[in-house]
Amino acid sequence: MTNPEIAILMLSLFIVMVLLGFPVAFTLLAMGIGFGYYAYYEAGSIETFTDVFDNTIFYLLNQNTYSVMENDTLVAIPLFLFMGYVVERANIVNRLFYALQMAARNLPGSMAIAALITCAVFSTASGIVGAVVTLMGLLAFPAMAKASYDKSFASGVICAGGTLGILIPPSIMLIVYAAIAELSPLRLYAAAIFPGLLLAGSYILYVIARVLVNPSIAPKPREEDVPPRRVVYLQLLTSFVPLTALIMLVLGSILGGLATPAEAAAMGAFGGIVLAAVYRSLTWEMLKESVYLTAKATAMVCWLFVGSWTFASVFSYLGGHEIIEHFILGFNLAPWQFLVLVQVIIFLLGWPLEWSEILIIFVPIFLPMLPAFDVNPYFFAMLVALNLQTSFLT
Repeated sequence: MTNPEIAILMLSLFIVMVLLGFPVAFTLLAMGIGFGYYAYYEAGSIETFTDVFDNTIFYLLNQNTYSVMENDTLVAIPLFLFMGYVVERANIVNRLFYALQMAARNLPGSMAIAALITCAVFSTASGIVGAVVTLMGLLAFPAMAKASYDKSFASGVICAGGTLGILIPPSIMLIVYAAIAELSPLRLYAAAIFPGLLLAGSYILYVIARVLVNPSIAPKPREEDVPPRRVVYLQLLTSFVPLTALIMLVLGSILGGLATPAEAAAMGAFGGIVLAAVYRSLTWEMLKESVYLTAKATAMVCWLFVGSWTFASVFSYLGGHEIIEHFILGFNLAPWQFLVLVQVIIFLLGWPLEWSEILIIFVPIFLPMLPAFDVNPYFFAMLVALNLQTSFLT
């Protein structure tokens, strides 16, 4: 078989193994090393046992690992993760959800609206999609079920709100995209704020419209369960305002050019600790657990990046990127047709794959085509981010 045929076999085998349930990070790494060894193998180069390891793929693996660890942009990831875990364990989100629920009590589907706003705020404070979905599933779903909300409706609200973290800054996905596409994280964040808020607002409008059409899926709270207005305002003041101030500090310093994403993430991590101390939730056990979860998630992300970049490097060396690029360019598409085709492909890939594999393996295939279709790279990035948010929801 020729190298292009090997590249197609490599990609097909990877998709099959992922669908079979193999761990994605180590599947990428193993296939990258295996196919890379074949791609870089030179006949007659093995004379002794040590010559087995004298293959370019091992140098490439070492280089990719070092590149991940020393990438300045990716340094922000563990810091944002730590900030999110500290905020999560400080019970700030619990207070916020209850206060928003009471403040929106006169709106249709008040508890669902409170869940969506809480998801959006917590996503902005952490950028961790999995943590938002998990926490809100444990916090909001039982409360909505107890209030006789339709369970499928409540589940949809939590899943939709939880995935906003992919798009709303400081999204970890946007940090990774900036590193891959060599774009400014600051400009990506600035571009993502309005679409993220617009999407969150659209979800809220949908909830209101859905409840107006069918009020039985989201009953109104009982009057005896509603505290006095003064108590509601006090709860909002002590939960929403401090967390919003932390978010504005982090995002404002990035968008204002006062700090890099890594520096802003460090300020956010410290601010999360201060908030936990103010709410008297800062304990040694909580801090230790947050550090452990941050290290665990960061290690997983690092292995995923190393495996993805190794796989992508070998796939490109075998000519895989060129095959797909020539295939798409051969259709002589208009710019809008190209964008629709790419978004459909990414949406379908989002069913079996995580956003990280799509970004690292497939997005670099499309990036070199953008000048040919006169597509702004930041506009394309926002389309990809919005698409990944939708595919993550599936």
